[in-house]
Amino acid sequence: MGRDPTNYYTGTYYGGSYTREDRHVFYPTTEKTLVSTIYNRIALDVAANRIQHVQCDEDGNFKSVINDGLNECLTLSANIDQIGIDFIKDAVYSMCEEGAVALLPIDTDINPETASFDIYTMRVGEIIEWGPDWIKARAYNEKTGKKEELYAPKSVVAIINNPFYEVMNAPNSTLKRLVSKMALLDSADSKNYSSNRLDILVQLPYQIKGETREKQAEKRKKALEDQMQNSPYGIGYIDATERVIQLNRPVENTLYEQVKDLQLQLFTELGITEGILNGTATEQELLNYQQHTIKPILEVITTEMKRKFLSKNARTRGQSIMYFNSPFGIVPVSQIADIADKFTTAEIMTSNEFRAVMGYKPIDDPKANELRNKHLNVSNQELENPMIPTESDEVEEAPVNDESQEPRLF
Repeated sequence: MGRDPTNYYTGTYYGGSYTREDRHVFYPTTEKTLVSTIYNRIALDVAANRIQHVQCDEDGNFKSVINDGLNECLTLSANIDQIGIDFIKDAVYSMCEEGAVALLPIDTDINPETASFDIYTMRVGEIIEWGPDWIKARAYNEKTGKKEELYAPKSVVAIINNPFYEVMNAPNSTLKRLVSKMALLDSADSKNYSSNRLDILVQLPYQIKGETREKQAEKRKKALEDQMQNSPYGIGYIDATERVIQLNRPVENTLYEQVKDLQLQLFTELGITEGILNGTATEQELLNYQQHTIKPILEVITTEMKRKFLSKNARTRGQSIMYFNSPFGIVPVSQIADIADKFTTAEIMTSNEFRAVMGYKPIDDPKANELRNKHLNVSNQELENPMIPTESDEVEEAPVNDESQEPRLF
């Protein structure tokens, strides 16, 4: 436009796009089938768990959260386009569709190939070539706004392999067979319902064996076609000795039954039910789903990140990457009070900790921060000052007989 400057942000203007180039591309084979729904459900449920960089004690138990660049990528902002949840969801969806995906550290404090490093931004990359100790990946470059190919050593890239590869991604897997059968079923339905063909046979009252009879039959067929085509309402007539046989539907089509059987088999192998997809699953179904489907994927992600993003020295000092989920997410509201009482009396959680789980702010009462059984144990203040009466020491005083009071019936 003849204006100066023409670059507003980065010093070089590369142009834009009507769509987000960093989004995952939905291939036609899975976009219109049940498969994309399964992928999205699994990716959302995995991303709902908090993955954090933590400090553990000598026994490997969680001690505190390490607030560094890696933890911020996993919980808050993975890059300029994605928050932490979107990053994990993108990684799991790509892993389910491709079988393996690379988590690429983009911005680090030092060269990751030479020493330990801290990660500031990360991207999900599609692996397009495998080498002995390197991979070639295609990832979105936020500097240019396009997806680009780059080489990266395996030692610093977290390669997430699908634990359900034999079920989802193998050439003859259950999911691949289901996609193939559903494509055939869609093609058959499209041919039957979108075609103008009638697919009928007309039984003539004579045998067609000679050339003369064949010409007579062709003439009769032509007459029927002209009747149907020239009639505004598609009405024609036949002789009383002729018979019409309709063939627009096959005598027996087993595609639908095969699709149903493969879908049931896929759900069984993945630990998914219809209730999980439509939100009506029971508590036992959700527990099985979390244990047999979501947990293996989370274990693969956290273990690979710990192996690649944390140095051996850091792991020796107790650093780790763990995932945390809310154990009360599937609990009905009617059972929350009973669970709260059991957790506090068993000295698992304090009152304020449970209030935080419920979304309530903590109270200022010091007893609310004490990890003790309030039904049995006494506080440290009561132990130091035994003269302070407790609830058990309080005795209800007998009413004083005051003659000045009016007599009562009860």
